[in-house]
Amino acid sequence: MLYRIAKPFLFKMDPESAHHLIVDGMGAASRVPGVGPLLSAAWGVGETPDLAVDLFGLHFAHPVGLAAGLDKNAKAVAGFSRVGLSFMEVGTVTPVGQPGNELPRLFRLPPDEALINRMGFNNEGADAMAERLSRLKRRRIPLAVNIGKNKVTPNERAADDYRACLQKLFSYGDFFVVNISSPNTPDLRALQHGDELLSLLSAVKDEMAVQAERHGEAPKPVLVKIAPDNSDEQLGYMAEAILQSGVSGIIATNTTIGRDGLTHAHAGQTGGLSGRPLTKKSTEVIRTLYSLTQGKLPIIGSGGIFDANDAYEKIRAGASLVEVYTALIYRGPGVLREIHKGLRERLKQDGYSRITQAVGADHRGGQVRR
Repeated sequence: MLYRIAKPFLFKMDPESAHHLIVDGMGAASRVPGVGPLLSAAWGVGETPDLAVDLFGLHFAHPVGLAAGLDKNAKAVAGFSRVGLSFMEVGTVTPVGQPGNELPRLFRLPPDEALINRMGFNNEGADAMAERLSRLKRRRIPLAVNIGKNKVTPNERAADDYRACLQKLFSYGDFFVVNISSPNTPDLRALQHGDELLSLLSAVKDEMAVQAERHGEAPKPVLVKIAPDNSDEQLGYMAEAILQSGVSGIIATNTTIGRDGLTHAHAGQTGGLSGRPLTKKSTEVIRTLYSLTQGKLPIIGSGGIFDANDAYEKIRAGASLVEVYTALIYRGPGVLREIHKGLRERLKQDGYSRITQAVGADHRGGQVRR
């Protein structure tokens, strides 16, 4: 109800201005005594054993978290931790702050329930994020730090930027995501393939080991986020390199450069497309990756999740966890409670007692439900 009242006003604003209003407002509100419990009362989702997931050595109250891109600078972690998410990503963060691409760079496509962005990793930098996260008294939900390279850094030196992010932020994340799949940083997606991918992930794993030893802790999980715009052959090479690298998992997928089926006038804008048009494409990537890796590598499904059916299809296709973003813009945080309720109902319909039993269910027994 609260979001339905606010949405018409927000949608009259420039999309990026509305974005900053929500994130900055959530950050400011969460610092006011008593507001945190109010957010939990309005939008919180209680933990139920059937939807709990233990993965990467971490506990998730349910499978639904927040994708990177909404809280780029970790300004509102305390607030977002109260609205029903089971985990969240912050970033993408780069070693040095950068302004990103020219305005305007974020576009709503309401009839398509989609967004197009060409933000270009705009962020305040790793030092600013580290300082902000150091002030958090505790992390209420697992926190992933999504790391990237600066625009001016050539691909042959990309590993240095990812290493620098880990050096600055190791203490403040529960796991880390290597973003090599944004379409808005020139040549970034070239790092997804072949020897470049294996070399980069090996460097990140090496730096993680160095930082873990330095801090006297165990290495933290590292995942890699991939694009949806790859052929099955390309996915095969990627899966092989990712498995060989020893990283902990995959996030599938980032935004797409495809424009199939769009009706809004903004369809011609350049950038990454998220939301409803990505639903099926990202699910098929999950299905392919799960098959290629024989279910041995955990997958976090992201792309076009608006309801429990979308989430459950990704889980049955092979995702152990899922992420939302665009659905929050169009439907508000109440969508999380709706997805939670719907997932419980679908588990019962399929005769499962725990959500983990449904992961990859479409692949078992030679049957694949389309």
